[in-house]
Parts: sequence; structure tokens; C-alpha cells
Amino acid sequence: MSDAELVVRSTRVITPEGTRAAAVAVAGGKITAVLPYDAQVPSGARFEDFGDDVLLPGLVDTHVHVNDPGRTHWEGFWTATRAAAAGGITTLIDMPLNSLPPTTTVDNLRTKQQVAAEKAHMDVGFWGGALPDNVKDLRPLHDAGVFGFKAFLSPSGVDEFPHLDQDQLALSLAEIAGFDGLLIVHAEDPHHLEAAPQQGGPKYADFLASRPRDAEDTAIAGLIAQAKRLNARVHVLHLSSSDALPLIAAAKAEGVRITVETCPHYLTLTAEEVPDGASEFKCCPPIRESANQDLLWQALADGTIDCVVTDHSPSTADLKTDDFATAWGGISGLQLSLAAVWTEARKRGHDLADVVRWMSSSTAELAGLAQKGAIEAGRDADFAVLAPDETFTVDPAALQHRNRVTAYAGKTLSGVVKSTWLRGERIVLDGEFTDPKGQLLTRTP
Repeated sequence: MSDAELVVRSTRVITPEGTRAAAVAVAGGKITAVLPYDAQVPSGARFEDFGDDVLLPGLVDTHVHVNDPGRTHWEGFWTATRAAAAGGITTLIDMPLNSLPPTTTVDNLRTKQQVAAEKAHMDVGFWGGALPDNVKDLRPLHDAGVFGFKAFLSPSGVDEFPHLDQDQLALSLAEIAGFDGLLIVHAEDPHHLEAAPQQGGPKYADFLASRPRDAEDTAIAGLIAQAKRLNARVHVLHLSSSDALPLIAAAKAEGVRITVETCPHYLTLTAEEVPDGASEFKCCPPIRESANQDLLWQALADGTIDCVVTDHSPSTADLKTDDFATAWGGISGLQLSLAAVWTEARKRGHDLADVVRWMSSSTAELAGLAQKGAIEAGRDADFAVLAPDETFTVDPAALQHRNRVTAYAGKTLSGVVKSTWLRGERIVLDGEFTDPKGQLLTRTP
């Protein structure tokens, strides 16, 4: 404690050992100790008392489409990281597609890192991409520090990032398993999608029918089989189909190295509430019915689903047309993810420690970010200060996203982020931002 440069205190600090009143000592951007609440503050240390507001570890969002460079008019590192920081997120990992160029070679990774370096308000890492023609680039990307590799099993929506067929999946996964890397997968089977009715138009029910659950279930079953054969590490992105949960639970019980995420929109929004023509609700796979949502929550509670991430996938407003077939598929959720999940979680009997596990500890573990995801000695001093009982009504004009289109407009959410801290420095206070202080992260060997 004597070397502390900063001490922060709250009556409710969420730690791996539980939630308790505590003082947290920080030096050199790291947590040096978690101490009793009334521990004496060294005379030279800065001191912040958050009262009854909750001190939680900064969230780690491992699924974000920043789209920079190339489609910066869709988002960008400056706006995305401000939105994330405003929502209590202190680390994000950027997806390899929707930027130009995509992160599919080392040179392309360097281009993206150069763009991000001066714009990041919080820490940023990068996924690589697995394409039909870049197996030779996977190990060099791994050695350059990407956290893993994303692949699509059905069309991605952008021509520069084609999907893998089953043979190509096997080749890429064998290469990645050879250096014990991680493959993260958009799992929808293209044949089931092609066979589904494709009517187009403004009716959400028609769009939902065009992305059936069995497309997810079949793709996940195939991925499990490949992972089991190769003893490979795989991660299922943005699970929306509850029908796949028994497959996943059985695979985990067998020792298959598989993890699974879902997203705030699948946990808090339902197909029944989506108005016709409201493509701000469009994402792939889609928001499904209320009964499906209940089963996703059960799977979070029992550990079949490991974590919750945003899949923040913005676009310009003109691409959100009232035709669900042609509108851009993606939901902007960075700034609102913590409040959205907490609002629903508390209704279902969960506490903030559960939310921290799903949105910080488990995501940090997924990416191998041992310095993130918990308030304990040795970790980065990344914090969010949350007033969990305060509410706000979502006003798109108040969002930091470049394009302020949101499926949460007008909703009343619980949980107001009062401040966000990165390595012991406050980067957001009541909506006011410091200059960018983020660092670029690479996978730890």
C-alpha cells in the first residue's frame, strides 16, 4: 500500500472472491492490492471514494466491428472506442472484416494497427481472418499477435471476406490447431439458408423465416465434429438458436474444446416486439422468439454459454432500409451493452457478479488477456463505476456511435456508468472524455 499512486474505494467492489466493501490500491497502472474498506491511504496517493456506486472491472468486448480503415463512415476507432468507454468497456478486440483491407495478412494487420494507434480511447486488439485462400497467412498472423481467427460458414455480406466450405474449414482448422490457435466461427449453414423461404420485404416474420434455427444447428454440429477430430480450439460466435444448446452441452461434456458467446440483443430483445420495416433490429443470425430467449438465459446460468459480447456491427443509416432482405444486418450496441444486459439480468434473479463474469472475466479468458477481467492484484487497473439502480431512457442523439441507429431507442434501462478508468487513469467522467489513452494489444505467447 505504501507505494500506491491511487486508491479507489467503494462499499461494493466486485472481486473474484465476491462483492464487498474494499479499497483498491493502484501503482504503475496495475492493481497492487485489494484491501479492507477503511485501509489508510498513503499521504502521496490520489484518492477516489465512489460511495455506494459499484466498482467493477472494465468490460472486455471480444466482438466488435470497427470498420476502420475503409468504411470509417460506418464507424471508426475514434467513435467506437468512445462509445465503448462510455458504456464501461475498457478493452475491445476488433473483427477482421468490414474494414478495407480486412485483417487477413500481416501487412493488412499493420495497416489497421497504424490507423488505430492514435484514435483508441481504450485498449484494442485484433482478430485475424481465415479465408479460402489465406491458409499460408494464418501462422504469420498468429506470430504477429492476433488473438485468433474468424471464419464464416455462410456468406459474410462483404465480397472481400468469402466464407469457408467444409473442406476449406478443415484445412484452416488443421493449420490453426497446429499452433494451438483459436478459430471463432459465424456458424450458419449456407445450404439451409438457401433452402429457406426468401421473400424479402418489410415483415420481420419473413426475415426470421429466412434465417432458420437449423442453419445454426447444422453448422455448429459440423464445427463440433471438426474440433473433436483435430482436438482444435473453436468458439461459436453470436449464438441465437437455443436448439443448438444440447449439442454444445454434450460436446463440452465430452471434452471438445469449444466455447460459446451470445449477445445483448438476443438476451433483451424478442422477435415478437420487432416492428415491420424496423431494420435497426436486423442481425444475422436473427433475434428470435421470447421462448428461445428464456433458454439462452438458462444456458448462461448453467455455463453452456460462456460469455456475452456486443457484435457491434454498425452501418450508415441509409443502409438500414425497410426491406429486411436488403438492409445491412448488424446492431450497434457498444455503449448500451452493460445496461441492457443488467436490466434483464436483474429481472431474472442474476447479480452484477454474474454480468461481470459473462462480459469481463470470461471474455478476457477467451482472448488470453490475463491482465484484464478482474479486480485483483497484478491485473490492469481498468474499472467501470456503475450506479446500478439509476435508470435512463435511450436517446440515439446521446450515443457516441458515428451512426446513431439503435434498436434500443426509447427503452428505459437500468445502470448508469458514472466513470471509466484505464490503467488507473479516468478516461470518462459523466460523459466527458480525456484524450485517447488506449494501447494496442497483442496476444501473449
